Amino acid sequence: MMDRNRIMIIWITLLIGLCLQIIPWSPSYSIFKPHILILIFSYWLIALPHRVGIGTAFVFGIIMDLCTGSILGIHAFIYSFIAYLLVFKFQLIRNLALWQQSFIIFGVSVCYNLLVFLFQICIYHTITISSLIFISSCIDGLLWIAIYLFLRLIRRSFAID
Repeated sequence: MMDRNRIMIIWITLLIGLCLQIIPWSPSYSIFKPHILILIFSYWLIALPHRVGIGTAFVFGIIMDLCTGSILGIHAFIYSFIAYLLVFKFQLIRNLALWQQSFIIFGVSVCYNLLVFLFQICIYHTITISSLIFISSCIDGLLWIAIYLFLRLIRRSFAID
């Protein structure tokens, strides 16, 4: 029973991240919007890859597709791909300093933005990219430190392992 409650804490943090991710921002500030769900997924994938994996990322990607109204499977593929990249090298990433992990998360965020861009080109035949796309990735890299420390505090206080 205790193990189930610990897993529920992980799912609650992911659901909160999903809710924060689908909150609409004004168009002038949307370039600054961080990818909160990806940051929370990244933490759990690096910290506990045996609890949160590619399948969980796929499920939340489908939910994200349903909430945003995009074509079903786009976010599921992107989240699964990012989860694969992080799980593949989770021990290396886990042993890096926090500022080095921040650069890895910056790269993951750039990967997310580029994959969304490629799907927009392939499906909608529109090009909507600017050099400002790296601003949200920089914000993700900086926000990683706060999210990492906060989720580590939650993980330790609830003894999630």
